[in-house]
Amino acid sequence: MMNAIRILGLDPGLRRTGWGVIAVEGSRLTWVAHGVITSNDKAPLAERLLSLFDGIGAVIATHGPHEAAVEETFVNANPQSTLKLGQARAAAMIAPAKAGLTVAEYAAREVKKCVVGTGAADKGQIAFMIARLLPTAGSPTQDAADALAVAITHAHSRRTRALRQVA
Repeated sequence: MMNAIRILGLDPGLRRTGWGVIAVEGSRLTWVAHGVITSNDKAPLAERLLSLFDGIGAVIATHGPHEAAVEETFVNANPQSTLKLGQARAAAMIAPAKAGLTVAEYAAREVKKCVVGTGAADKGQIAFMIARLLPTAGSPTQDAADALAVAITHAHSRRTRALRQVA
């Protein structure tokens, strides 16, 4: 893949941050790698955030993405959980920005609609479509599948923007 663009998708979470890297060449999507970065539940918040930041930095160093995309935080019933998720999301945005990557953001409904065809899709439907769209990815965990879905959404969004600029 000579002119392939690598996209890092991130599904941020304080306990588990899913990540996935895909290569995009024209309309062809190819799986590169995926995984989950975890933090120690017993560690102080600052250390947990730093471990996510460092983990994402290591993924960037290993896989050399050109761009990154992060899923937006959804607000849930527990304000404390929402705040912690927002902090994990900040770490997930700052790490690629520090590496010089542009960072796009996508709402969960937009990701589901892009990958499954409906914004109300469940986690199982996302995993099913990831297995179809990226067959060499095997069976990623839920967090990694969500991150790959974010990367795919960004790939489609890039293509749509490029087509609009040509028109």
